[in-house]
Amino acid sequence: GRQRTGSQSTEAGARYAAGPVRAPDLPCPVGAWHRPAPMAPETPAQGPTPRYFTWDEVAQRSGRDKERWLVIDRKVYNISEFTRQHPGGSRVISHYAGQDATDPFVAFHINKGLVRKYMNSLLIGELSPEQPSFEPTKNKELTEEFRELQATVERMGLMKANPVFFLLHLLHILLLDAAAWLTLWLCGTSFLPLLLCAVLLSTVQAQAGWLQHDFGHLSVFSTSTWNHLLHHFVIGHLKGAPASWWNHLHFQHHAKPNCFRKDPDINMHPFFFALGKILSVEVSRVWVWATELRPRCGALGKSSSPGFTRQELELGKQKKKYMPYNHQHRYFFLIGPPALLPLYFQWYIFYFVIQRKKWVDLAWMISFYVRIFLTYVPLLGLKGFLGLFFMVRFLESNWFVWVTQMNHIPMHIDYDRNVDWVSTQLQATCNVHKSAFNDWFSGHLNFQIEHHLFPTMPRHSYHRVAPLVQSLCAKHGIEYQSKPLFSAFADIVHSLRESGQLWLDAYLHQ
Repeated sequence: GRQRTGSQSTEAGARYAAGPVRAPDLPCPVGAWHRPAPMAPETPAQGPTPRYFTWDEVAQRSGRDKERWLVIDRKVYNISEFTRQHPGGSRVISHYAGQDATDPFVAFHINKGLVRKYMNSLLIGELSPEQPSFEPTKNKELTEEFRELQATVERMGLMKANPVFFLLHLLHILLLDAAAWLTLWLCGTSFLPLLLCAVLLSTVQAQAGWLQHDFGHLSVFSTSTWNHLLHHFVIGHLKGAPASWWNHLHFQHHAKPNCFRKDPDINMHPFFFALGKILSVEVSRVWVWATELRPRCGALGKSSSPGFTRQELELGKQKKKYMPYNHQHRYFFLIGPPALLPLYFQWYIFYFVIQRKKWVDLAWMISFYVRIFLTYVPLLGLKGFLGLFFMVRFLESNWFVWVTQMNHIPMHIDYDRNVDWVSTQLQATCNVHKSAFNDWFSGHLNFQIEHHLFPTMPRHSYHRVAPLVQSLCAKHGIEYQSKPLFSAFADIVHSLRESGQLWLDAYLHQ
């Protein structure tokens, strides 16, 4: 029979991971469990018995009581102690605690066989044979067909990068960087050469941002080591930002896009903006005393069983007003694109690396600031250099915010509902039409849908897989959105106006 969970899960996991004892003279399929051949008829040796779990048992280990389990290919893993050691960060793996993580595991890792070897020590059992392979909240047919599409993509060679493509992108960044300095050296430091230099440097920063994104997603080289090394060079030496900070934020975004409390890209809700049709009236989920549970509590108000229940507070209905959200489509132009990089990211990244003791990242960042200081201070002086630097950050910030938000802010924003991988990505992303300019201007992130479904795919393959994704969406009745560039920009403002009005209606009338 199925063995129930208990306090010995770690010990049981070690026994389970050790694998079954098999008779040497009997063929045995991988994963099958057999009683070993007895040494004597009267004393047969017993092999280890696998521990079986249900989806409900896994769901209860979502981290609220510090214990975290997840499922990959029906195998159950206890990640409670592993989260802080996870190379991708503790939060991204914790976002799947209590859930099936098969599809994100496949999507994020380029060497799955090696990773699985390290996972053996975390293995504590598997789903019971009577348990379905898919959680009830997930679309089984859609997931199965997407996995077939993944296999097709692999066979087509779309996951293999073209080194020349990325080399040319790096070279064009370095040439623009040199052209910016030559502009001041040859033409002087009057207003027009200074402005042209700032435009060139902001282009360098934006394009280096898209290139570091490629290395960060492990989509250029077949081994993680080379991707990480070039990622440090591009984001650290060319941009002055830490790779660990980008990994920490961006992988969470990909794991649970537009999921409040899990996607850091929408953390501006509710303190600055009310986002989405749902979150515009909801502010947070909090724990409150449940009246029906109070009798369980002792004299000190403590209980061994859960004494709290989750209750949604609504932003409008509960009269929550951190900002005048009905005007957010206007003040977005003041505190959004112009301010994000020069007034926030520029300073927070130093706090991040020092607080987390990321000294390698700090060394790469310092190399950037030393380089641009020695390059431009002799031409402009200290005040002129600082003026140029923050002008570049201002221009880059506008470029970065409009491009990165056009694919997500107008889309569905909600709490994590634990739907399947394809639905999670499609409801939170949209595309911008392909063109040579759009591809270059956005670093091919105009193919946001394909990028989110296949995060390790090299960007030059997006346009080839797009028709296959469109066919999959059409078959299952999923909207595949693609729009012109300036329509995508306008939709950011329209969605902010709409959610702000929803908040105001709830604030005044409900």
